[in-house]
Amino acid sequence: MPQHLYEKSQPGRVAVRFPKVDSEQARAGIPDKHLRQSAPDLPELGELELVRHYVNLSQKNMSIDTNFYPLGSCTMKYNPKINDALAALPGFAALHPAQPVEQMQGLLRLMHEMERFLKEISGLDAVTLQPAAGAHGELTGLMITRQYFIHKGEEDRKIVLVPDSAHGTNPASAALCGFKCKEVPSNDQGLVDRDALKALLAEHKVALLMITNPNTLGLFEENIVEIGRMVHDAGGLLYMDGANMNALLGKALPGKCGVDIMHFNLHKTFSGPHGGGGPGSGPVAVAGHLEGFLPVPRIVESDGQFALEWNHPRSVGKVRSWLGNLIIVIRAYCYIRAYGGEGLKCVAENAVLNANYLMQALKQAYLLTYDRPCAHEFVLSGKWQNACGVHTMDIAKRLIDFGFHPPTVYFPLIVPEAIMIEPTETESKQELDSFIAAMLKIAGEAKETPELVKNAPHTTPVRRLNEVKAAKEPVLTCPICM
Repeated sequence: MPQHLYEKSQPGRVAVRFPKVDSEQARAGIPDKHLRQSAPDLPELGELELVRHYVNLSQKNMSIDTNFYPLGSCTMKYNPKINDALAALPGFAALHPAQPVEQMQGLLRLMHEMERFLKEISGLDAVTLQPAAGAHGELTGLMITRQYFIHKGEEDRKIVLVPDSAHGTNPASAALCGFKCKEVPSNDQGLVDRDALKALLAEHKVALLMITNPNTLGLFEENIVEIGRMVHDAGGLLYMDGANMNALLGKALPGKCGVDIMHFNLHKTFSGPHGGGGPGSGPVAVAGHLEGFLPVPRIVESDGQFALEWNHPRSVGKVRSWLGNLIIVIRAYCYIRAYGGEGLKCVAENAVLNANYLMQALKQAYLLTYDRPCAHEFVLSGKWQNACGVHTMDIAKRLIDFGFHPPTVYFPLIVPEAIMIEPTETESKQELDSFIAAMLKIAGEAKETPELVKNAPHTTPVRRLNEVKAAKEPVLTCPICM
């Protein structure tokens, strides 16, 4: 598209008038080499044009507040606005991390209660709120694992087992802590292959098995108790990636399934706003034998007063500035208090119901590799559409024309042409039916007018971009400012 269509600057137009200053006085004391020799080439716009430009840009954004956002494995649910208002109360937002603990008793009480809520939800014994995101929670869990085996005199336990359906951050977190990863394959049901796991446990000195439950295929690991027993009998620990916890709320306790360590994604499961790199929060819960290794400081209560306790010699230390991403913690706390125990159970039940409703409606038009009831999400394949020259990415781009954010695509890697769909519990049946209609229409277009799908999207200001080049060679400056 010609650049002049984007250029709105006209000489002499201004949006703000600055007071005149004495240029000589302003230059005083500044070395000549640091002074501009000519005025910067900045855009010249009137205030109304400037306002319209940014408002129009904002209206082109896609978000959970504007569109259905079925981003598999990411739980992009509606974020209640009251939680934003409560997190912005001056008693929270105006606090400074360096204030004495005597002046932040209310916040410390909230955090102490939040730890208690997460202990109850996970079935585990202790929690830290410090980690800033899910991957950071994983890293913290791996640090705890390493410290635990050092304390036991088993530093030679260097192997972390990661299922082939795991999140990509799992092996990265393990590698950052000096572990080596071995992959555990899935069986024909999409679950952890127990025979392969048994062989790996016999062959290696395993420190940890990192399991996602439900896994990234949206399937509940029905043998999780046996898997935990196998790992423990081999001297290892069981870690649960809690990214998919939305399916388990009030229905299953990871701690009762043999899990030793897990992280939560507060910004997913408990509806904090996220996407675009943050904000996030990834608290870690542990079983009692690992409590001493949690990050410091720990929040403790005595006679109704709260304090920060640092004296934990086995701790992995501090993993984040102050006590965590507290604005997200506060939002999640409000969400949990609003729902209560029975409400959180309904969240999981409706998330699973919505996912199975979509899956049953769409498996007639798209290949369902693992045709069995799912949990909160499911994975289709675009292999049937490949016969017409249409790929999963084409389907994703075409969905934009129907006003839907595309699902996660090409993940998990064990499903060719994967389309990973998570509707969450917050979408109505009418919205789900609209999504079904769009997906079925695209499947029909792939057969009848494949070029229409391959050239999508057709309704956006910018057509399909070279995403690989955009990632490797991003243009980070506006053309008129270069």
